[in-house]
Amino acid sequence: MAVERVTYRLGDADLILETGKIGKQANGCVYAQWGGAAIIATICASSTVTEGQDFVPVTVEYNEKFYAAGKIPGGFVKREGRPKDKEILVSRLIDRPMRPLFEPSFGHELQIVPTCVSADGEHTQDILAVLAASAATCISDIPFHGPVAACRVGFLDGKYVINPTFKQIEEADMEIVVAGTKDGFTMVEGGANEVSEEVMLGALAEAEKFIKEMCLLQEELVKKAGKEKLPLNPLDVTLENAQAIEEEATPLLKEACFQDGKQNRGIAIAKVQNQLAEKYAEQLSDPIQAKLFCNLMDDIQYKLLRKSILDDGVRIDGRKCDEIRPISCEINVLPMPHGSALFTRGETQSLAVCTLGTAMDEQTYDDIDGDRSEHFILHYNFPPYSVGETGKLTTGRREIGHGNLARRSLAPMVPSREEFPYTVRVVSEIMESNGSSSQASTCGGCLSMLAAGVPMKKMVAGIAMGLITEGEHYDRYKILSDILGEEDHLGDMDFKVAGTEDGITGFQMDIKIPGVTTEIMKNALEQARVGRMHILGKMKECIDKPAPLSPRAPQILTMKIPVDKIGALIGPGGKNVKALCAQYGVTINTDDDGTVTIYGKTGIAAEAAKKAVKGITEDPEVGTIYQGTVKRIMEFGAFIEILPGKEGLCHISKLSRQRVNKVTDVLKEGQVIPVKLLEVDKQGRLNLSYIDALETK
Repeated sequence: MAVERVTYRLGDADLILETGKIGKQANGCVYAQWGGAAIIATICASSTVTEGQDFVPVTVEYNEKFYAAGKIPGGFVKREGRPKDKEILVSRLIDRPMRPLFEPSFGHELQIVPTCVSADGEHTQDILAVLAASAATCISDIPFHGPVAACRVGFLDGKYVINPTFKQIEEADMEIVVAGTKDGFTMVEGGANEVSEEVMLGALAEAEKFIKEMCLLQEELVKKAGKEKLPLNPLDVTLENAQAIEEEATPLLKEACFQDGKQNRGIAIAKVQNQLAEKYAEQLSDPIQAKLFCNLMDDIQYKLLRKSILDDGVRIDGRKCDEIRPISCEINVLPMPHGSALFTRGETQSLAVCTLGTAMDEQTYDDIDGDRSEHFILHYNFPPYSVGETGKLTTGRREIGHGNLARRSLAPMVPSREEFPYTVRVVSEIMESNGSSSQASTCGGCLSMLAAGVPMKKMVAGIAMGLITEGEHYDRYKILSDILGEEDHLGDMDFKVAGTEDGITGFQMDIKIPGVTTEIMKNALEQARVGRMHILGKMKECIDKPAPLSPRAPQILTMKIPVDKIGALIGPGGKNVKALCAQYGVTINTDDDGTVTIYGKTGIAAEAAKKAVKGITEDPEVGTIYQGTVKRIMEFGAFIEILPGKEGLCHISKLSRQRVNKVTDVLKEGQVIPVKLLEVDKQGRLNLSYIDALETK
């Protein structure tokens, strides 16, 4: 097999797509390189076919090898293990734009495996992985309505940057990833620091040009190395009595679909289906006929709900297109956690809980992009009971993705470590779900942090938008605010926007149609902004500023010490700092710049430890009065500790204005007395004077 490649100049390096050298037994394999970043992406199809399949059984397993960055995995086991959160998020990034472009009638199980084999810490691997996965699929013999391409757009210093470096991403006011085909966008996600809707639209326009160029690049590779596509396996069987069943089911489902409440609708729809299934029981004893019957029921609901929205502007729960479901907010619903909130919007409910920890509680990441830590963590849990079902309590790709979206939406408004030296962890427990639990997590998470006393810069709310279209060019369309689960399933777009009163902080969009127009995007963003303002207003009625810090939260004090005193504080083998921690019941953390952070269970313990640190790291000042502890009594005076590890001599003549015959007449060991530092002699010895009762009056 000949080696074929195509190249494209991107920034400071060539982007290369190559096939024919590596992975030749896979249905398709592409080696992609950009600068020092390299991905090997493969796609394989199972040998067996499942007929009548109405979904695409495709899995994407993006993985990163530590050797890519010249590293060995940390920890006891030196082999790469279960997927890290980043790998799961990149897998979702690849899966979401590609999945709708496969043919369900192909019937084979598909697996896409992009592997990062080289990383330079400058050129991002995730965009390269999308391009490589799409190119591998396009040149393979697997039917695919691609290609798909993606790019990252940063907004830095008032300018758009296509595929910014890691450093530019950190400095950017906005960073979004856009994926799509030549016909339009299929997915957008990212975060921002309160950018306007106009800036977001501008970023999409910039991304569109690059995506088209990357699609053309892949088509060029297909011309050189593309395989003939395998045949589809469409189901030749049709549903018997389809017209009669549809005519009978339509009026019954029309009534059932518009019942009030998700569970009531589900019960009513199931009743209609069971009624018809009993009537046609003999026909539906055939599994294929039964599957086609279920498909017809779904199609009827699809038509009914879309027709009602487009013709009458009425949704299945009776709302208007721009109407938000009833919202209720409560805080401190749990007695012991540092902060908690219950956010309910219609039949979607998040119990958000905020915990404040110390720097030792930060989330550390050991990956090929370099070791890093996060002081703001958000975890999302979606138990099966939230939708009235049974199942395992697991953390899957959906939980990782939804939690990441909520975290990105809130992160720009969480104070920095310097402003608020706590680790902040928010957990969103979804108690009930019928549409956009990720945005409920954003709202609930904001409320729980305010309840815990986190001084957020501004309040953040999120909303999920939907879209119903008709016509080849979307001549008719309706934008839906605060969509239900059914509207997400039957609609053409799931579009989540989070932000403050002043701009967008989080953004995610999945599109099920070839693309959306600029007009639709502009109107959707404006309708989302209006909805976000409404939700923020409801949240502010509950709490509009940070509450006092929870008394159960750790007490944190910070101070600066001279860098040359860090060694004295830590001591040999950490002896000094360990002793302080044990003595005062605190945790002390020291940074290389001399910043000392003291974490105590109580304010009294933290303050006492701070004084001790100050004593160790400060040089005694002549003329200063100290509270000293009598350590040893001699005939000629007493040695008194004025600072931890620093003792001075108070001569017997300095114990009182009156004559003192014996030191023990005035002092005893362990006594705490006020003393004044008179001098530090040439040998560094401290000479003290006791400020007795007469002098202090």
